[in-house]
Amino acid sequence: MAKLAMSIEIAAPPDRVGVFFVPQRMPYWYGAEMQAEFTLLGGEPDFRASQMVQVRGTLGKREVALTAVVTEYDFARVLEWRFQDAYGVKGRQRWEIQPAADGSRLRLYDEYEQPGAFGRLFDWLITRHAVAKRDREHLARLKRLAENR
Repeated sequence: MAKLAMSIEIAAPPDRVGVFFVPQRMPYWYGAEMQAEFTLLGGEPDFRASQMVQVRGTLGKREVALTAVVTEYDFARVLEWRFQDAYGVKGRQRWEIQPAADGSRLRLYDEYEQPGAFGRLFDWLITRHAVAKRDREHLARLKRLAENR
C-alpha cells in the first residue's frame, strides 16, 4: 500500500479554506484537470459521514470514475473518505485544516493500493510519483484559490 503525506501553508483562515471542501467547489481544485463532477448519492447538498460520493470526469480520452464513502467530515477541519475506482484501486484520502500563525496549514494523507502483483510493481516504479505530483498540484491550486490569487 502506498502512503503519501504532505502539507501546505495557506495565507487564509481555516473557514476560507474550508469553503473549498464542499461538493460544489471541490471540482475547482480537486480534479480540475479532468473536469470532475461530484455527485452526492442521496441528494444532500453537503458532505456528511457515511455518505457516498461519485466523482466522474475525463482524463485525455479516458473516462475516470471513483466512488467514495465519507468517513469523517467537520466543516473547515477535516474531510476523509475511502474510495475505489473502476480499475480496482482503493484507498483513503484525508485532508486536515489547522490554524497556523499566518493562516492555515492543510495536511493531506493519501493511501491507496493497486490490485495484483503487476499493479504493485507499477505503483512502485511509476504511479506513486505521479500521484504525489498530482497531490502537490491539487494543494497548490487550492492555495491559489483560498488566497484569492
